Amino acid sequence: MLVTLYVVYRASRTNRSASDYYAAGRSFTGPQNGVAIAGDYLSAASFLGIAGAIALNGYDGFLYSVGFLVAWLVALLLVAELLRNTGKFTMGDVLAFRMRQRPVRAAAATSTLAVSFFYLLAQMAGAGGLIALLLQIPNSDRFGQSVVIAVVGLIMVVYVLVGGMKGTTYVQMIKAALLIVSAAAMTAWVLGIVGFNLSELLGRAVENSPERGADLLSPGLQYTNPVDFISLGLALVLGTAGLPHILMRFYTVPTSTEARRSVVWAIWLIGLFYLFTLVLGYGAAALVCPENIAAAPGGANSAAPLLAYRLGGEILLGIISAVAFATILAVVAGLTITASASFAHDFYANVVKRGAVSPDAEVRVARFTALVVGCVAIAGGILVNGINIAFLVALAFAVAASANLPTILYSLFWKRFNTTGALFSIYGGLTSCVLLIVFSPVVSGPQSVMFPDGGWDLFPLENPGIVSIPLSFLLGVIGTFVGGSKNFDHEKYAEMEVRSLTGAGAEKAVAHRRAPGLTGP
Repeated sequence: MLVTLYVVYRASRTNRSASDYYAAGRSFTGPQNGVAIAGDYLSAASFLGIAGAIALNGYDGFLYSVGFLVAWLVALLLVAELLRNTGKFTMGDVLAFRMRQRPVRAAAATSTLAVSFFYLLAQMAGAGGLIALLLQIPNSDRFGQSVVIAVVGLIMVVYVLVGGMKGTTYVQMIKAALLIVSAAAMTAWVLGIVGFNLSELLGRAVENSPERGADLLSPGLQYTNPVDFISLGLALVLGTAGLPHILMRFYTVPTSTEARRSVVWAIWLIGLFYLFTLVLGYGAAALVCPENIAAAPGGANSAAPLLAYRLGGEILLGIISAVAFATILAVVAGLTITASASFAHDFYANVVKRGAVSPDAEVRVARFTALVVGCVAIAGGILVNGINIAFLVALAFAVAASANLPTILYSLFWKRFNTTGALFSIYGGLTSCVLLIVFSPVVSGPQSVMFPDGGWDLFPLENPGIVSIPLSFLLGVIGTFVGGSKNFDHEKYAEMEVRSLTGAGAEKAVAHRRAPGLTGP
């Protein structure tokens, strides 16, 4: 923590403009940004949650690794380069390029804050479980675990307030290197114990799981409903390309070519890490026992730290816990700066002040928003403490895929798409997804730790992606035809198309106001 805080402080001394605070002055190369993207993407859910999900649920848990990795192909082929060329700081810049400024930016800020909130819940829950295990705070001591979550939240706010995007990027690069090296070392250690024989490892995992047995190697242990399985897969594969904190990373590089290189580097690093999770998850089942993992402070999220303790005692546990803690801090810092930037740049500067605000004032609002976001994240993290964080992140992916991805794709590729369609898609997808989550077994079912006696689990699926994602695409089409096309700005669309494909004028990619007298959607 002290090392990374020093790095953040040094980076903050070069923050002189809004571009420095939001986009690190567009000063990072593709490989540097690719490492930072890996650091931003490989969250506590990847390290703690997926290892725990595989240890407890075997085959079904590995779906998270597969989905998270395959999702990057969508981001590479459809979003990364075009988004970098068209926008400036946030997703709202792209959506408002050829549409009415105020309503579209307000909608983009709303969806960004919603996705960031769900993602922050997962990270804060992971922090609570990790430190509770390290300090031996039992699950029954809710107050002690709440204090831990509050401290993590306050440190997260310090990173963002002091370092901005540049400091956050350096922390993410450091954290990515630590995480991948640590996971590789543990993977080699586990495989060494079984003679580098993966079949032997799987066999030991089955033997050490008397309650699950051979079911650990077959589908259906966690997701007995195949529709729920497909819904989760849809959310994971389509969600990455709509995650605001990942999309914002594309603006930290100087050219679209570097943005594309960023994604290629990220895919290699992330893919390598997710191969490690398979060994770590089954290694935890083989060497620790799923029953011991489930009973530990933090539950499933304790699988990787417990495996580290089994392999190398308290020293390795301390190292892995430190890496996991750095993982959480780096990701929550990235989420917080994204949420605060979207509110300050899209809502405050362009909706409230109608563009008549200085960059310094905008950054001040962003810093204040970061403080508010931190407080909300602390409260939410306390509420969901104890839930598997890989599952919580899957919900965030569902919200991102429902609220953001359809609107981004329509804006970039559909000529007739208009303001009404964007509003229908964003608000419709966001509302339907959140409502289905509220009425799902996750919130009030018997397995929920939020409201186990609530009894309002009317929606049968744990992940709403299979309903909310197609609905959002459909609402975008309906809204576009409802809005009509009589006031369609052909010149603005042509400019956006050329800029997105060539990068011409990308550095000045600020959404223009509509001409006087041009009204409508």
